[in-house]
Amino acid sequence: MLELVGISRQFGALRVIDCLDFRIDQGELLGILGPNGAGKTTLFNVVSGVIAPSSGRIVFDGRDITRLKVWDRCRLGISRTYQIPKPFAHMSVFENILVAAVHGGRMGNAIAKAEAMRVLKTIGLAARSDTPAGQLPLLDLKRLELGKALAQRPRLLLLDEIAGGLTTVECDALLDLVRVVRADGVTVVWIEHVINALRRIATRLAVLHGGGIICSGTPDEVLADNRVREVYLGAQGLVP
Repeated sequence: MLELVGISRQFGALRVIDCLDFRIDQGELLGILGPNGAGKTTLFNVVSGVIAPSSGRIVFDGRDITRLKVWDRCRLGISRTYQIPKPFAHMSVFENILVAAVHGGRMGNAIAKAEAMRVLKTIGLAARSDTPAGQLPLLDLKRLELGKALAQRPRLLLLDEIAGGLTTVECDALLDLVRVVRADGVTVVWIEHVINALRRIATRLAVLHGGGIICSGTPDEVLADNRVREVYLGAQGLVP
């Protein structure tokens, strides 16, 4: 579904992503791990079009999208969430989802309203549809952030640390929601530091370090890898 060919991104003299070759297959739930500063969010920004790569190509479903704008990638089926939820705080939950359906999904008003209600039921916020988004607790803000992405009817969904700050029970509820999304045929790429969440749900893990992927495989394979234990798990205090 997505192929990165020789992707690099630098900021001045700092090269955050270095000649990265990587592919994501349709139907995967790929978890991306890596220490802070490894370039994980930069990678999402490059894929979603927020920033351009310094070099290389991005191919989505056989089409070169390297020079496409954010909104064009969105309308091809690439949606994302942000690490810090970004709702329209003074608009209602329903209106937030509606904006995503109209402007991200390019739906007419009647279809967008129906889609917004469907998404609200999926994410468990139908009862709070009239609540101003700025009044939501953290878990519901995370649900809304995901709902805005889903309202665009994505084929590829990029999740950026959506479990951060949640309790174990809240994280379990979020995992159930992601399972529902994937069951609908959406390919998911999830950056996360909550390793247990990814271990329970990901079909594959990849670890980003030093501008490239140092390990990729099943969760058990990756978390047992000596280099991963040294550069990532050790830094997180999860191994001796």
